[in-house]
Amino acid sequence: MANQLEVFEQQVRDSSGRAVLQTAALIELPPGRVLYRQGDRCCQYLLMVAGRARVYLTCPSGRELVLYRLQAGQACVLTTSCLLGESAYPASCVSDSLVQALVIPRPALLRGLAESEDLRLLVMSQFGQRLQEVMALISELSLRRLDIRLARLLLERAHPQAWLVSLANLANSLDAPESAVNHLLHEFEQRGWILLNQGSLDVQQPLALNRYIAEATL
Repeated sequence: MANQLEVFEQQVRDSSGRAVLQTAALIELPPGRVLYRQGDRCCQYLLMVAGRARVYLTCPSGRELVLYRLQAGQACVLTTSCLLGESAYPASCVSDSLVQALVIPRPALLRGLAESEDLRLLVMSQFGQRLQEVMALISELSLRRLDIRLARLLLERAHPQAWLVSLANLANSLDAPESAVNHLLHEFEQRGWILLNQGSLDVQQPLALNRYIAEATL
């Protein structure tokens, strides 16, 4: 057990924090084993010692959306948020390899957060790192297939004649950066699907836009 705690004890040096680490139990799981499921009650803080695991959501289609991956020396951000908020897990976690992990009971963790500055820094730094990964994923997903969303919007708003439109308005409607929308508009124009002219927009080939959407969503 001492070897497993060593990586975390290097970051938690005060006595109260180390006392909390000593309450940890070591678990070992084979590949493909579920560490927690969506909706489970959260009662332990998870610190990875060895191996790899993935945290994911299951989409309605059945496809997995991986939020982030865990490896040795890392903690699960969802366990942090669930323990502090007394909420159920919003996702699932499964081992991708043989996993060793330390689990700290919720009461011991809360006591340590109140008494140990070192432990607070460890938990919050881990929380921040994982949260950045999740935010990056959200940003990526929000922009994914922006071309399809733009094409659909253009078809919805298409008129027999050109109509006045601002780049800012289109970007706001799509909740996307103006630079990304502007790039796609000029790409569509180069393909001959639309015509841009001093703030006006004309959909010239709606059938081509429809075909583009259909092919991309097969």
